[in-house]
Amino acid sequence: MPRKGPAASEPHSPPVLVWFRQDLRLCDNPALAAAIASGSPVNLVYVLEDASDDPWVLGGAARWWLHGSLKALASAIDALGGRLLLRRGPAERAIPALAQELGAVSVHWNRRYEPYGMAVDARIKTKLKAAGVRAESHKAGLLFEPFELKTGGGGSFKVYTPFAKAARAKGVEGVLTDAPLRLPPSRLCPSDALDDWQLLPAKPDWAGGLRQAWRPGEDEAHKRLDAFLRRDLKGYAANRNRMDMDVTSRLSPRLHWGEISPLRVWRAAEAALGSQPELAEDVKILTNELLWREFSHHLLFAYPALPEQNWKSAFAAFPWAGGAAAEAEAWRRGRTGYPIVDAAMRQLWSEGYVHNRARMIAASFLVKHLLVDWRVGQAWYWDTLVDADLANNAASWQWVAGSGADAAPFFRIFNPVTQGETYDPEGLYVRRWVPELAALPNAFIHKPWAAPQQAAQGGDGGWRAHYPPPIVDHAEARARALLAYDVVKRQRSDADAPE
Repeated sequence: MPRKGPAASEPHSPPVLVWFRQDLRLCDNPALAAAIASGSPVNLVYVLEDASDDPWVLGGAARWWLHGSLKALASAIDALGGRLLLRRGPAERAIPALAQELGAVSVHWNRRYEPYGMAVDARIKTKLKAAGVRAESHKAGLLFEPFELKTGGGGSFKVYTPFAKAARAKGVEGVLTDAPLRLPPSRLCPSDALDDWQLLPAKPDWAGGLRQAWRPGEDEAHKRLDAFLRRDLKGYAANRNRMDMDVTSRLSPRLHWGEISPLRVWRAAEAALGSQPELAEDVKILTNELLWREFSHHLLFAYPALPEQNWKSAFAAFPWAGGAAAEAEAWRRGRTGYPIVDAAMRQLWSEGYVHNRARMIAASFLVKHLLVDWRVGQAWYWDTLVDADLANNAASWQWVAGSGADAAPFFRIFNPVTQGETYDPEGLYVRRWVPELAALPNAFIHKPWAAPQQAAQGGDGGWRAHYPPPIVDHAEARARALLAYDVVKRQRSDADAPE
């Protein structure tokens, strides 16, 4: 990680406080850079806000990642002569109290955009101002803050394509900055111990797959970006939907936790294109992914109820299957009888991560084949994804459900068999995550129920004794979903009818 040294500070100068949130990095950290530039002693803190009344407290997989990322950040800070303080509790009490304890003249943080967090930050600013402490917020988590891009009429964008066009026309601004070589001296004060927060699962310890798949931390994020650009960027546009090919960037948890900035990823993509013009389409698709993340935050900022309410109000009439609890549980456990869906859900449970195409297939199956409310799936992804992001999660689930902004039409119902055959043609993805089907030939790996009965006599590994039949028939489920959607269409027609 590149580093440069700050100017020396006077130990007796009044200190400043840097509050880390979803920006667990030393490079490209405007709040940290501004604090160091002040020439004052710098104190660093992370506050675990799980005691708050936020309806979206961290899920289990996210807590596991946070532990690892904080451990890596604290180690990096220690190496620079600093110390990361840990405090737990509502931030609107913890931050003003710590500022008073330190005698801090200012508090720096990088802005966040979730509704609850923004409300907390506003109240903290008021409290700090009343105490004579400056609160200075900075842009770090997005390429474009939600209020930067507007439609020609001055409103918020509701469709991705014109949003992305406006973003590219405006251009990405900002300069990359290195991590400091050292940190100014800070005052000693009490800190929690990370292990005492018990962010890691213990009884039972279900995180074995996460430990195998991931190493949180800023240095690892930089290594991952470098490896992706070197090995997988070429051909990304053509291959990114292939579930049997490990060519995705896997940067989503790094971006969510702020271990790497979206600006650094964008600039790296630009540099790759500058040296290799033949990568134009690959870079375009990669940067489109970054802009979808931006669009999701744009939507959440404009519509704070996005995680709880249908963006399209007509979907309030959708007749979800109220008695589908058993089917939803089969979906969570990867026991639907559709191999590509089950592979996705088992990867999710093991690694806290799912290939994006697999996420869409699994989400579509829950909403459209089982008629389970999208909010049920959103809650499961929130608890099990290491990259669980409120804006991305809500926007993407509503996109799949057809209830969101610029959503996929509800009648576009993924066929899990043809999706598997297209994006996992030899069944490598399924064979990895649904090993009881590993012996099936390619012709039946995505539709095992069609395999000849004689294959069950040992030639296919005896999978029928271990793998369930489909919990719904695709054709029947599709027809049922379209009938349910007719209710929404009638609701829209009634709303548009003249009085």
